[in-house]
Amino acid sequence: MYPARGSQGRNLEIDLPPPPSDAIWAWSIIVAATAGVIIRPFRMPEAIWAVIGAATLVLLGLLPWQDALTGIEKGIDVYLFLIGMMLIAELARLEGLFDYLAAFAVEHARGSPQRLFLLIYLVGTLVTVLLSNDATAIVLTPAVYAATRAAGAKPLPYLFVCAFIANAASFVLPISNPANLVVFGKNMPHLGTWLRQFALPSLASIGLTYIALRLALRRELKDETIETRVPHPKLSRGGLLTAYGIGAIGIVLIWASALDLQLGLPTFICGVATAALVLLINRQSPLPVLHGVSWSVLPLVGGLFVMVETLVKTGVIAQLSALLHQAVSQSVSQAAWSVGIATALADNIANNLPVGLVAGSVAANDHLPATVVSAILIGVDLGSNLSVTGSLATILWLVALRREKIDVGAWPFLKLGLLVTPPALIAALAVAIR
Repeated sequence: MYPARGSQGRNLEIDLPPPPSDAIWAWSIIVAATAGVIIRPFRMPEAIWAVIGAATLVLLGLLPWQDALTGIEKGIDVYLFLIGMMLIAELARLEGLFDYLAAFAVEHARGSPQRLFLLIYLVGTLVTVLLSNDATAIVLTPAVYAATRAAGAKPLPYLFVCAFIANAASFVLPISNPANLVVFGKNMPHLGTWLRQFALPSLASIGLTYIALRLALRRELKDETIETRVPHPKLSRGGLLTAYGIGAIGIVLIWASALDLQLGLPTFICGVATAALVLLINRQSPLPVLHGVSWSVLPLVGGLFVMVETLVKTGVIAQLSALLHQAVSQSVSQAAWSVGIATALADNIANNLPVGLVAGSVAANDHLPATVVSAILIGVDLGSNLSVTGSLATILWLVALRREKIDVGAWPFLKLGLLVTPPALIAALAVAIR
């Protein structure tokens, strides 16, 4: 039992009955599985822990298999979106589009590390907005590493750009982050509504993240010397076609958003069509593209959907909805600030994808004010910049660094995240709640 203040100023009390033992067991399994996804014991892939958690819930009878299938089915739009985006991102990588963009940034920096930092930030913003934050983490990161090494620069400051802009620019458009689809689901706003809600908060997020990151890394950039010219890979015909395809996908998805259509199927169709066209023109096998796609993301997301369905069935979502409803009845702006900061902190405890799923389920249960829903999304997307466990994109960024024999620990990232994230988060929330 805990008190809340009603709209007339009187104290209300919400009686929450003690959870049954089955619910406690279910929550314990979900906590353990989520910890496995984040910590990766025995270096097992994140997807394995999510699938083990989901399967355990079903096998122990804590969630009927029909409800598990219902949970999986709720993620169909997200699966289609991810497949389409991963196909086009992997095609762009194989065709050298990201290497070309990274080399272009180094060449136009003209020996200035500060200018190179800005150019990579702008490229990362563009990739995130049009191809999602996961593409920035997975594909742009290795290209930036190769280009900065070729220029004789220390790669790490520029690699941090890839990590932070991947989340800071991830709510410019609905397609910029899979978490956006998770939070809104079938209630995705019309494109015009989306831009009215998130255009200015996105500008605040991108601008403040750049300023804070630039100031935090100023010493690393001050004494840096970089080459004015580096080997500039020629953009192949396939790379050029892929660039056109990305532009076409952006147009199609903006059009789909304007018509209030779900984005998964258009993204899937555009990704498959672009990949098929480029491979057909170049007479290439699809196997390298299919092999390079991170298919394990799909069972990871499916397992998370099953676990969130368990939270729905055990009443957690209903209780959270009741608490949020009480907060809104007191003050919309205070509720928006509270839920925005709470989801931002929760990202770094449980990762933004499961937090987004829970937040989306809570938001779907109530007709919430737009400012509250906006604050939820900003917290889910931007709050994850605080730590290495905050988002799937940051975890994928760490994987990309490990391939290059670079190890970034949790503490160094957290120290940087504590400097960079709060100003951007507060500014974005302030603009959204204005």
